[in-house]
Amino acid sequence: MRVAAAGRTSLFLVLPMLLLLVVSATVRPAAAAATKVWKGEGTRYSVMAFHAAGDGETGDTKAFEETWDSACRDSGGANVYVPAGRTFLLRDATFNGPCKSPITMQVDGDIVAPSTLWQLKSSSVLTFHEVDNLTVDGCGQIDGRGAPWWDCYNHKKCSARPMLVSFSFCNGLRVTNVRLKDSALKHISVYRCSQALVHNVSISAPCDSPNTDGITIGASDHVRVSSSSIQSGDDCVSIITETTDVNITDIACGPGHGISVGSLGGAGEGPAMVERITVSNCKFFNTTSGVRIKSWQGGQGKANGFIFRDLNMTEVQHPIDIDQFYCPQGNCPERQGGVAITDARFINIHGTSSEREAIKIMCSESVPCHGIYLDNVDLSWCKHTAPPQAKVMNAHGSVAGMVKPQVRFLGR
Repeated sequence: MRVAAAGRTSLFLVLPMLLLLVVSATVRPAAAAATKVWKGEGTRYSVMAFHAAGDGETGDTKAFEETWDSACRDSGGANVYVPAGRTFLLRDATFNGPCKSPITMQVDGDIVAPSTLWQLKSSSVLTFHEVDNLTVDGCGQIDGRGAPWWDCYNHKKCSARPMLVSFSFCNGLRVTNVRLKDSALKHISVYRCSQALVHNVSISAPCDSPNTDGITIGASDHVRVSSSSIQSGDDCVSIITETTDVNITDIACGPGHGISVGSLGGAGEGPAMVERITVSNCKFFNTTSGVRIKSWQGGQGKANGFIFRDLNMTEVQHPIDIDQFYCPQGNCPERQGGVAITDARFINIHGTSSEREAIKIMCSESVPCHGIYLDNVDLSWCKHTAPPQAKVMNAHGSVAGMVKPQVRFLGR
């Protein structure tokens, strides 16, 4: 009897211990999914803890989205961690807000899109929507693997292509240090964002890749793009309608189409509006334009308050380019009206053009350009067979200091 009682006592003590071990084993993965890191960063959520493969072949979109959902619910600040040394295959990955606190996606590993075409469910490989105080940072690379899409587009078989990374309605956005390459379409889209920063990013795509703009900014305000290198098959940076207060500085641009405002006033668009844009301390290499403002004939609206200063051009086709007759396909019908372009200042611009017409200011008779100002502009034709030229039409403006080639405005 004594032995039996002892056995029952031992069993009574052991059962709770077994239950504790089972519970511990059950909760261990969830605990590992979120780990506290250094003060100020909050909680780190590794995509590996949510079953990402990281082998570059297995689709990891679901794991990334589940990681994001958990981090987004964290009210104490969160970091979605993409670890170095691994490659993650993503497509149509969507990261929605609003989140309960500021959130960071730390991209230290590499992200790749599929190497073949796929049926699009989203406009981008990675989409961030309604996420305020978002930071995307890291030493990793995001590769759009766009070659099959470019070929499909060039053969007129694809009407839609995915952007690489898009941000919409993300106020207080910061994108820093990441590398992006070979998007099927635009590399970074910033839309309906306020107080955004893109800093120290590297973007590269072949010069003949169609519509692979580096950064496109639309319907946004107080945006800064700085200290970045951009090579693409289209604009290094493009600024489209409903955008104000943009500062672009310390950009190495080229090859590509330069830094552009527009195109504005296209068919079916409402009145254009772009104001207070500054481009400074940038270098352009083998681009079709340096700084450009482009609009369609017959458009409506206004574009004003531009400062382009301290720019260096190396074999750029048209370093200074204002074009109210934008028509990339040719054969556009002549139309009255246009987007009014006013108050554009070009200061301290030096270098070489690859075409003889180093300066083009082409404005419409019905809506001439006003307030164009050039100061200390020195451009030479790199072929040196003749002096460079400026082609100016229907523009009112003034010059100061040395301006080469010579520019003649209306009424002067």
